[in-house]
Amino acid sequence: MIRNVVVGTVKDGVTTEQIEQALAAIRGMQVPGVELDVHTGVDLGLREGNANFAITVDVADEAAYQAYDADDEHNRIRRELFAPISASIQRIQIRL
Repeated sequence: MIRNVVVGTVKDGVTTEQIEQALAAIRGMQVPGVELDVHTGVDLGLREGNANFAITVDVADEAAYQAYDADDEHNRIRRELFAPISASIQRIQIRL
């Protein structure tokens, strides 16, 4: 199993509602032939300097990750919802 972990910070003035809208789009994604186990959240603010949001997506294997990563709807969400609000995004894929 592959876990994709995404952690992002947002630009000044971005609202929690804007972050939640983008995260909801990721949670609602479907990729034909790929089972996604998606979890998202906005930082609780318990520690100074944290990122603003996180996403984890578990998929069966490398091929499933590549299908998810290349998916047209996924790339639309990145481009239209996350890019305008994000100051930085870091990703890592790990094997579980």
